[in-house]
Amino acid sequence: METLAPDSKIWIYQADRNLSEAEVNRLEHELAGFCSSWTAHNHQLKAHYSIQYQRFIVLIVDETHTDASGCSIDKSVAFLKMVSDQFQISLFDRMYMAYLKNNTVHTLHLSEVETALNNGHIDGNTLFFNTTLQRLAELENNFLVPLQTHWLYKRLSPKS
Repeated sequence: METLAPDSKIWIYQADRNLSEAEVNRLEHELAGFCSSWTAHNHQLKAHYSIQYQRFIVLIVDETHTDASGCSIDKSVAFLKMVSDQFQISLFDRMYMAYLKNNTVHTLHLSEVETALNNGHIDGNTLFFNTTLQRLAELENNFLVPLQTHWLYKRLSPKS
């Protein structure tokens, strides 16, 4: 991958299930094609992608070259809707929170997180994925964080 600026814009899409290795290979081919033809106002975007944990698609645009526009973002959403249909996955349901337990990605509906915390299924040190990140530099250190430092924790009322 060519070097991308640390402040490159990112969009993280969470699949509702893990992708198989064969699906990841197919998806990488699709994403490479999309990124190589992704434009904003007829200017080629310096774009790349990453697939993380066989579950997350990260689209990356280095805006030091060309800014992503509303139309270009619409193109990416249309592309990912096509990917959702093609791979029979949901990429747009933000009501599910993903976390890592025993080296496996699990999900909980947003409404179930507090109950899982209070019954001991998860705790403040359980690693949760933060799909709200916006810059490439954040991805390495802030994508997977303990629940107690995740934005979601402020919305919970854990029992003492």
